[in-house]
Amino acid sequence: MKIGIFGGSFNPPHKMHEEIANELLKEQLVDTIIFVPTGMKYEYKNNLIDNKYRLDMLNIIASHNKNFQVSDFECKEEVVYTHQTLDYYHKLYPQDELFFICGTDNLSYIDKWKKGEYLLENYNYIIIGRDTNQLEPLLEKYKKYKDHFIISNISPKSISSTMIREKIRKNEDCSNYIREDVLEYIKKNHLYLEEKDYGI
Repeated sequence: MKIGIFGGSFNPPHKMHEEIANELLKEQLVDTIIFVPTGMKYEYKNNLIDNKYRLDMLNIIASHNKNFQVSDFECKEEVVYTHQTLDYYHKLYPQDELFFICGTDNLSYIDKWKKGEYLLENYNYIIIGRDTNQLEPLLEKYKKYKDHFIISNISPKSISSTMIREKIRKNEDCSNYIREDVLEYIKKNHLYLEEKDYGI
């Protein structure tokens, strides 16, 4: 089985996240996708809303596709890094192929992540080309690891969680960007109404 690990803030999860996951399944690049939201203790994401809310929203999305799973592995009291997450799933599914789903924006500095070289040497990546002009230089930069990269045909639309949070705060329509049932959950729990709820 081919497993895609889809990490991110998911603050909130939106239609583009779901579309990427669905397209990867459709392209048969993976058989299942595990959404792994970044924990609140991660120093560069220090304004994320509570883990519970983001996990709940992802579980709403996962309820619509039997090939989606949601993991709370990084939602701990201490910082959990990507290399720890991938090591965990590699040990959990030793007979399966593991792929980290990664946009070109993250790929551009993955070598600077905690144990970045270890990540590049030991794991495979499905690259979502946010910017085709950026992709070629990155493939040249990481040519040593080119056999670890699969380039997806997905062309992501420009949807940003930051923009969605701002629209929610201003009580503007977000139905084009976020699932209706997720939006209902946000309204029910009064999320993103104040600036202190904003994540990076």
